[in-house]
Amino acid sequence: MHWLDWMIVGIPLAVIIGMAFYSQRYARGVVDFLAAGRVAGRYVISVGDLAAGLSVITLVAGSEQNYQTGYGISFWNHIIAPVGVVLALTGFCTYRWRQTRCLSKGQFIEMRYGSKSFRVVTATVSTISEMVTNALGPAIATNFFIYYLGLPHKIMICGINLPCYVIIVVMCLTLAMLIIWPAGRISLLVTDCFQGLLSYPIFVMVVGFILLKFSWNVDISPILWDRAPEQSFMNPYDVAQLRDFNVFALVVTLTSSILNRASWIGNDTTNSGRTPHEQKMAGILGSWRNGFSTMMMLLVAVLVYVFMNSGNFAAHDNSNRFRVTNNELRQRLSERVLDEVIEDRGRYAEVKSAVEAIPDTRHVIGKDKPLSQQENLDTRYFKVVREKLGDTPEARHEFQQYRTLYQQMMMPMVLRNVLPVGMLGLFCLLMVMLLISTDDSRIFNAAGCIVQDMILPFMKTRLSPKKHLLLLRLTALGVSLFFLVVALFFSQLDYINMFTTIMCALWLGGAGPIMVFGLYSRFGNLVGAWCAIIFGSGSSLLGLIFQRNWAETIYPWLERNHWVDPMNNLLITISEPFDPWIQWSMDPVKFPINSYEIFFISMILAVGSYIIGSLLTYKPYDLDKLLHRGKYCDNPEEALAEEKVRWTPLTIFRKLIGITPEYTRGDKVIAWSVFCYVFIYQLLGTFVIVAIWNIFWPWPKSWWNNYFYIVSLVMPGIIGVISTFWFLIGGARDTFRLFRDLSKRVENPDDNGQISVADSKTE
Repeated sequence: MHWLDWMIVGIPLAVIIGMAFYSQRYARGVVDFLAAGRVAGRYVISVGDLAAGLSVITLVAGSEQNYQTGYGISFWNHIIAPVGVVLALTGFCTYRWRQTRCLSKGQFIEMRYGSKSFRVVTATVSTISEMVTNALGPAIATNFFIYYLGLPHKIMICGINLPCYVIIVVMCLTLAMLIIWPAGRISLLVTDCFQGLLSYPIFVMVVGFILLKFSWNVDISPILWDRAPEQSFMNPYDVAQLRDFNVFALVVTLTSSILNRASWIGNDTTNSGRTPHEQKMAGILGSWRNGFSTMMMLLVAVLVYVFMNSGNFAAHDNSNRFRVTNNELRQRLSERVLDEVIEDRGRYAEVKSAVEAIPDTRHVIGKDKPLSQQENLDTRYFKVVREKLGDTPEARHEFQQYRTLYQQMMMPMVLRNVLPVGMLGLFCLLMVMLLISTDDSRIFNAAGCIVQDMILPFMKTRLSPKKHLLLLRLTALGVSLFFLVVALFFSQLDYINMFTTIMCALWLGGAGPIMVFGLYSRFGNLVGAWCAIIFGSGSSLLGLIFQRNWAETIYPWLERNHWVDPMNNLLITISEPFDPWIQWSMDPVKFPINSYEIFFISMILAVGSYIIGSLLTYKPYDLDKLLHRGKYCDNPEEALAEEKVRWTPLTIFRKLIGITPEYTRGDKVIAWSVFCYVFIYQLLGTFVIVAIWNIFWPWPKSWWNNYFYIVSLVMPGIIGVISTFWFLIGGARDTFRLFRDLSKRVENPDDNGQISVADSKTE
């Protein structure tokens, strides 16, 4: 990068670290360190959550997924958006969680189910699942920066040849610890909010650059339409043969968004709001906050697909306005990935020569065969590498690594060669900020869970605040070292979203009913909770084991025992009723049941076993005491929200969008605006009417072109510009107010998440 690019990255990074250390003066107790004193405002939470939720791995995974699906599948995402908004408007789970005043989900589980051992078991399962999943983040980010900055795989320092990968992973985790150590959740909230505010204008500039450099009608639309039947990237009614990221995956995502609404709750900003209402409003604001970031992620993926497949960028001629061709990029990408994957230099040279012999090609729309998931411009590279590596279990494993890295690192390779000076630095700054804000949050969340739910339950005496804070800091350091070990030695062999789905399913497969029914039901009990963990999480663990060992161990064993054909017939028979959305058949490289399918099976087993187990051992639970309401309520603002209302059609409708006596006039404007935008514009205007229209009178290509241009680019762009100024003002105001309220807050040394025997006794 140019020196200007390095300045663009370095100066904001120094400010972020300075803000973290400035926050240290406000971390006087455990509640400050874990939950920002429970005095944070809606905007600082909402903007901070944007930065903490986005990450390098999110962008790489989104690019990898959208490279396989285009715009077509995104049309059906309109089904999911209204559900998320209803959950936010009604405060589903988040409102009740804040009412419990728990500092961790383990504290809630022990109070709700009355078992310290179950608290420790669930904390162990969720922490392992979370840590292994999140440890992949630094690994993906490190590879991103190596390919984006053009760094060598090894670098000479003081005469020692060191892996560049290790150096960058250590730097990433060190940056995260510099943010966590001073003030925990306070420094996380403040720095995440600052990074989120910086991200908004960068989103605008990246989107503007893409739209200026790539013409929708000349570059983007033609290549997106050039797809095989039933694998369209533009027509949502022609996507039946898209595998992995298809409509069934949306069904799983929708189911999980409801069932697992509370599964990660507790060790994040859900403890930090001044009141349950403020926490709820932060979630509602997220509906306006995320639009521009989602738009940018989709556009980056489209940019990569268009550049790598359009004939306009296949040669150095007048149609290519960049300094590199897609043929050259495929060669460079393959060479770099093979250099990383194949340790034997002789085999590497052989495979590299075979790849270099692949002739350049220019895809001509209308003349060449339309592109598909099975046959495209990348598959010829995959076929050559697969053939040269051989068909041994070890070679299959190497090929999995090659194909995975090739698909993931295509995005940074393209951006490195497409973005100009200045934009290179801005995008690098964005990635650095997303890396820091995500890694520090996930390390801190895991550390909080370990201390609060796996160490404190065994403490015989109450820790002093000073020792408690030291324990939290040292545990965070230990988690970062765990991240380092996993990043160095763990290989990820599937799409990122598939891997994170199956890893999270170790907890989410069984957690949904435990948390949701724990907050909303009186019948749920410890027996049902144990059943959910055993059957839900257990089935996910079994699926993960099969996926990890399929190519090297399980498939060769089935092959030696002549069970491949019988198993193939069985899988086809079971999946046939769900064709084309679910298609199971034997494959020597990849386990036939994908992560979304395993996850869905786990959730169904968990819900069924929780309900059956609880009803067989039924004993009613006193939810009012857990939620501090009714005769247990000691907060006037929360008591106001519990005032009984007269049920009329208007009050029922107001309940649907979550309006309560706590709402100010401004809160009502925000809630109604979100409701109208999502239900009238997104659901009714851009989905229901369009879906029904196309059932009876299918749209021509030109209409779908205009539809996606307006819905995916124009409208999010307008909203993004408005929300940039809106959240900039609100985020800055709430940050100053956070510091002011923290300085006035009175610390309660007994409020640290430890539970007395009386508190944990089952009602």
